[in-house]
Amino acid sequence: MSSRGSGDLEEEEEEDEESVSSTEVKMSQIVMSQIVMPCHSNHRQELSVGQLLQWIDCTACLAGEGGGVCVPCVTASMDDIHFEHTISVGQVVNIKAKVNRAFNTSMEVGIQVSCEDLFLDRHWRVCHAYATFVTQRTHTGNKVILKPTVPHTEKEQVEYSVAAERRRVRMLHDDIIKDLLSHGAVLQANSCAAGDTVAAEKTSVESVELVLPTHANHQVNTFGGQIMAWMVNVATIAASRLSRAHPTLRTIDMFTFRGPSQVGDRLLLRAIVNNAFKNSMEVGVRAEAYQEEGPNRHINSAFMTFEVLDDQGKLCTLPRIRPEPLEGGRRFQEAIARKKIRLDRKYIISCKQGVVPLSVPWDPRNQVYLSYNNVSALRVLAARKNWRLCSEKDQVRLYTMEQKSTLSFRVESEVDVPAHRAFDLLAELSNRPGWDTHYQTCDLIHRVDDDDFLYRVVTPSVSDGAVGSPTSAHRGDGVLQDFILLASKRRPCGSGDPYVIALRSVSLPTHPPTEDFHRGEVLCAGFTILQTSSRKSLVSYYNQASPEVVPYISTDIAGLSSSFYHNFCSCSRYLTRNRLQSASEEQEEQEEQTSCDV
Repeated sequence: MSSRGSGDLEEEEEEDEESVSSTEVKMSQIVMSQIVMPCHSNHRQELSVGQLLQWIDCTACLAGEGGGVCVPCVTASMDDIHFEHTISVGQVVNIKAKVNRAFNTSMEVGIQVSCEDLFLDRHWRVCHAYATFVTQRTHTGNKVILKPTVPHTEKEQVEYSVAAERRRVRMLHDDIIKDLLSHGAVLQANSCAAGDTVAAEKTSVESVELVLPTHANHQVNTFGGQIMAWMVNVATIAASRLSRAHPTLRTIDMFTFRGPSQVGDRLLLRAIVNNAFKNSMEVGVRAEAYQEEGPNRHINSAFMTFEVLDDQGKLCTLPRIRPEPLEGGRRFQEAIARKKIRLDRKYIISCKQGVVPLSVPWDPRNQVYLSYNNVSALRVLAARKNWRLCSEKDQVRLYTMEQKSTLSFRVESEVDVPAHRAFDLLAELSNRPGWDTHYQTCDLIHRVDDDDFLYRVVTPSVSDGAVGSPTSAHRGDGVLQDFILLASKRRPCGSGDPYVIALRSVSLPTHPPTEDFHRGEVLCAGFTILQTSSRKSLVSYYNQASPEVVPYISTDIAGLSSSFYHNFCSCSRYLTRNRLQSASEEQEEQEEQTSCDV
């Protein structure tokens, strides 16, 4: 509930672990219900977003500290929040919060906010959010190390699995903005006549708040929700100065608390419109704390997107902004980059599976979110509970799962190879044609980074849905098929996590479809590799077949066909044959794994 101490989430990765007491985190849910009174509302008799953020932060903290934790927690960051609906006076706000996963000294809390109309007996979703909380140090200065959470239901397992990928995106958030700007991915500010624009300095707001005991939380730090509410207040004033109207807050970009604040601090809040688009504007807010003597301490920064609605609820066109010299130009450009990220993320993550085309365009600007979506889709598929065992032969098991128009299958078996070694071997997709008859060629197009790769795969003209083969339509015309695949690999984020190799189709301008090949598409496929002992691991292959393929593979799935069985056996032989590695390679592997576990 309070802002965390100096440093960011990376701090816990860099510090040496101390001898500390451990405590268990249970996945218990906390529910807060509040009726919206006039004192909670704005000029439209709608719930103030600042007040809602206070309730969200309080509920999330109760979830983080509850369930057996019993240690103080502070807000480290809050992921992006998009407010889908407003809430009126007299309606009830229901906020549900639950710990999705505990890492080392931090935990992710999932929050769902819904509105309830008592008179019409209606419920609707307002927003959802993910907050990161970190444990406070003990009075001796030691860190409190959290034990892993234990998911029980399918929903809990899904959130638990994807939490690791969301954590990875948080770590890269600032780098994404920098990369967009450094590669010139955003447009430069156009020079406009003074009469066509509003000077950004006219929207500037500065306000000072005195932190009183009523603003403190149970840890005697400034309540994080109160800081957020003050920030929303000054941001709303800045947006109103540009639009000359009462704006509606739609989105808050992810923000991170950078330092603590206590009773007696003066909190200096500054806000300014960074950029105005046709129907929306971004307002930047910065919070600094100071005493009568001493330098200002940066507490938090946030970026909020506002819209203005007319009496019919339609979006109004906004005036253009003329940025201040120097720093104003930088903020202007960064606002464009953040809007680009929001649009890319919305498109990629909301893209429904089964809708053609399945492939999402790949470029450096959306790479992080495509990778996130790729890994998350496989983690969600693996976490499903309604897999049905179809057949088993020599301990090779075939499972299927039907969901609407998709048919997914899973083939798995235990192999006498350590998990980390099996992961290295299977992640090297270029070696796939050596053991998978359904991969005729597999060429590396681009090494994006250490975890993500782009490949072009060529397969025979007839797809029988066998293990390792990309999902495609049945072809009988003798024309080969090709696929442009994004391969994303992930090492375990904690004990009990599997290694993951996720595959999905993307489209590349440099590799368009040609007449010589049928362009196929992979919906969701890949491997999970789970350590079962020091020498053995459970290898599972997943493939989510699109509707056009289902008729052609359903016959094979009715029994463990020779295609499935022999291809998986070939994979097992490949792993066993190459299970040994040099001492230097093994040492490097252990060092890498140790750094990953910290």
